[in-house]
Order: sequence, then structure tokens, then C-alpha cells
Amino acid sequence: MISVHDSINIMIVGVGGQGTLLASRVLGNVFMHRGFDVKISEVHGMSQRGGSVVTYVRCGEKVYSPIIEPGCADYVLAFEQLEAARWLSYLKEDGVLVASSQQIDPMPVITGAAKYPENIFATIEETGARTMVVDALALAEKAGSSKAVNTVMLGALSSLLDIPAAEWESALAETVPEKFKDLNIAAFRLGRGDQSEK
Repeated sequence: MISVHDSINIMIVGVGGQGTLLASRVLGNVFMHRGFDVKISEVHGMSQRGGSVVTYVRCGEKVYSPIIEPGCADYVLAFEQLEAARWLSYLKEDGVLVASSQQIDPMPVITGAAKYPENIFATIEETGARTMVVDALALAEKAGSSKAVNTVMLGALSSLLDIPAAEWESALAETVPEKFKDLNIAAFRLGRGDQSEK
């Protein structure tokens, strides 16, 4: 089990509108209920135009800074392929990249000024990084909404942490609006690998 003497550094990266901040709040609630000191910091890119949004979540017995330095993240939770590649350098040598296979074209690609890179995950694997790739968009749609990618990804991350699913679901229930609670819990369970959720 994770104890308050452990420290965990998690980066959540995505593009504007993918719900990175909501995901960080759920994570923060999970860790606070376990007695951790938690620090959360969000860095906005051009979020209104599909730019990068990065959220740092740090927890431990005592956390003094919310910022995670390159090479110090235990987990990078990436909601989009290109963002996974962009922030890979922040992952620890023995850390894990948990990445959605979703592709969202950034503005330079939309305008024709650039092409979306090919074979991103093959390139990442060549670095030796431990990687879990999730078809989060398909699972979110199965749960009932393409907007639930963030909770699918939280489910995938939760499968790597020794914290009971019930604690995650409790944190989700207290963080998301009541009318979206069932949808988000369904998405979380699909991401975690509970295929009994239809």
C-alpha cells in the first residue's frame, strides 16, 4: 500500500478542453483522503485554441513545491499522442507513461503549416520508456460521452497504483457534477479494466 511516507509526482498533459484540471482535482482528492500533503499546479498554454495544458500533482508527507522538474515524474498521464511525446522528458527513468491513443491536430496542422508526426508511440518505445497506451476515446464513447476521456485515463492510471477502486470512485463522485457522476464512474471502470461495465 502507498503510505504518506512515499512521494508521488504525476504530470497530466493534454490540450485545452480535455479536462486535465478536473482529473488533477480527482487525483488530489484521492491522495488527500489518504493523508498526503498535496500540491497541484496548472500551466495553461493556448488552451482555448487546442494548445498544451499541463497539470502537476505532487503528494507526500510534506510537499514544498507544486512544480515537477524534467526527469522527475513517476507518471506522465497524457490525454493525446503528441502531448505524450512533448512531455516525455519529464518522466523518471523507471516512471510510466500512460497515454491515450487519441490524436488532436494542433493549430499548425489545422492551418497546413505542419504535419502531424507519424508513429509517435513507436518513437517513444525506442527511448525505452515504460508505456501503457489506452484507446481512451473509444472507451469514453462506450461509457456514453467522448468528453469522458479524462476519467478513462484516470482509470488506467489507477490500475498502476495500489489504491482501492472504491476510493477513486468516491473522489470522482465528490468532484464531478452529480448529473455526470454515473457516466464518469462508468468511464473510470472501463479505463481501469472492469469490462463488466457496459
